[in-house]
Amino acid sequence: MNKAERAFLYPDWAAHPAVRALSTVRGGGTGYGDFNLAAHVGDDDTRVRENRVMLRQQARLPSSPRWLTQVHGPLVVNADDADESVEADGSWTCTRGVVCAVLTADCLPVLFSDRNGFAVAVAHAGWRGLCSGVLELTAQRFFQLDVPPEDVLVWLGPAIGPASYEVDENVRDAFLQREPNCAGSFLQTSTGHWQFDLYDAATTVLAAQGVTNISGGDFCTYRDIRFNSYRRDPHCGRQATLIWLDES
Repeated sequence: MNKAERAFLYPDWAAHPAVRALSTVRGGGTGYGDFNLAAHVGDDDTRVRENRVMLRQQARLPSSPRWLTQVHGPLVVNADDADESVEADGSWTCTRGVVCAVLTADCLPVLFSDRNGFAVAVAHAGWRGLCSGVLELTAQRFFQLDVPPEDVLVWLGPAIGPASYEVDENVRDAFLQREPNCAGSFLQTSTGHWQFDLYDAATTVLAAQGVTNISGGDFCTYRDIRFNSYRRDPHCGRQATLIWLDES
């Protein structure tokens, strides 16, 4: 792929025209996975910086993304005040031109907006993040802004699909202790082993908050080589999922 012809993955959802969002794909850059955007995976720092500059230029971002130090937890912060020293797994903003961002390579990136283009957010949700309540807390940021659940729009970005994501009973038991309504997200494959559907679990968790306008959820980072996948290659890079409010 020519660096000037980068393809991005754009959400297919009914967001307000002021809302801008995308996920990156592999190719056309440098470093791990040929366009790695993560500084914590052992890649050369110079290459990561080059890729981040290319991302801002080619995606025509209004500002540099507010990268976070992701820890698979529930904290969701205001992106206006965030930088890469902040340990959090989600961010939100009502400020035009501020770019919220998460990095993934099998975990689920989840975009949020309201119907009127007033606020946007993104969350990083692997099984630990889902179990910790990161999606509920992100949705609640909108409720605190007087956005009712029916006006919250969600897009489930590229994550590992259930056919490629097997977990043991310890993961299943830990998850269901926190989210018992997600029992249907697990399909037993053998004794002590289960396929886990991150997309179904996220949908179930959000529905419990009254958020049901959900799009996406039909990717598999393990099987689709456009994406980095930690399960496919533990030395992979990370793709980014970004969202912001247009300044115009």
